[in-house]
Amino acid sequence: MARMKFICDAERCIECNACVTACKNEHEVPWGVNRRRVVTLNDGVPGEKSISVACMHCSDAPCMAVCPVNCFYHTDEGVVLHNKDTCIGCGYCSYACPFGAPQFPSQGTFGVRGKMDKCTFCAGGPEAHGSEEEFKKYGRNRLAEGKLPACAEMCSTKALLGGDGDVIADIFRTRVVARGKGAEVWGWGTAYGSKQAGQPPQNPQPGGTTTGGK
Repeated sequence: MARMKFICDAERCIECNACVTACKNEHEVPWGVNRRRVVTLNDGVPGEKSISVACMHCSDAPCMAVCPVNCFYHTDEGVVLHNKDTCIGCGYCSYACPFGAPQFPSQGTFGVRGKMDKCTFCAGGPEAHGSEEEFKKYGRNRLAEGKLPACAEMCSTKALLGGDGDVIADIFRTRVVARGKGAEVWGWGTAYGSKQAGQPPQNPQPGGTTTGGK
């Protein structure tokens, strides 16, 4: 079974925000919530770069660890989803997430702002796939239709890659080798607990050990 992951290639991102627009349009995301956003690092100085940020669907998700009602769960593809019927809107997940993914959907005082909302990797929710209730709560289930996330498909420079983690890591690694730079992948190690996707396999050392992370 494929393990779904995201990669954003900062060497290709042009800050056009097409990924943000595609997500909001595809899922009719509530006003005031951006399941995906574009962030510029070192803005205004030489070497500035932009990255597209959303839920990274972590292997060991902090949101899942802190949720007091256990509304978060992993799908067979490794996508982190949550059950809005179980969610109590406490906001613990928003504090725990290193990517700022879970968000309150509306304005109001703490505790009465409703259920949390976040990127679903276009995988819907616990309701029946393709149902009106699923779309109302979580948006369109593109994975059930055999499609990739709308944000990645809409990216004009293919900076944002989403899909089988092994496949997109190979694509990114090939790019790094071809251009000779830009091997760093923001958030990859934090989300998946592994070495950077753009790094080549580590060389064995005497005694059977290897250099670098796993």
